Amino acid sequence: MGDEAPEETRLVTTKLVVDDLVGVSDFYCRAYGFVERARIQAEIDGEAIDEILLGRDGEEGIPLILMKYVDRPAPPLGELALVFMTGDIDALFERVRLCGGEVRVPPHRSGATPYKAGFTADPEGHLIENIERPG
Repeated sequence: MGDEAPEETRLVTTKLVVDDLVGVSDFYCRAYGFVERARIQAEIDGEAIDEILLGRDGEEGIPLILMKYVDRPAPPLGELALVFMTGDIDALFERVRLCGGEVRVPPHRSGATPYKAGFTADPEGHLIENIERPG
């Protein structure tokens, strides 16, 4: 097998395991502009799961899936960090606060890149990096 990636294999979504499925979905819809596309109840290796698939009006795909194991708590925080790009980071941080999230690192320019960036967390504490498009 060579060093080349398979042509037909690509990352298509991120699945975030949460505890409060409905509350976290509400946060991402209100703060980040997602809409609920579908709900799924299924099993993985005999464990019941519930999922909410989030997309955006006018866009294809399901960029974010929220998943809850029905009979066990969510894993510890720190398992991943979502990254969003926005045209107005200050307005986004205000929406995050108003929707129950928290600011971890206020928007700033590091000097290492032309981007303004900062970190927030959703109501369960999942880390989110937010980057403002330059321009």
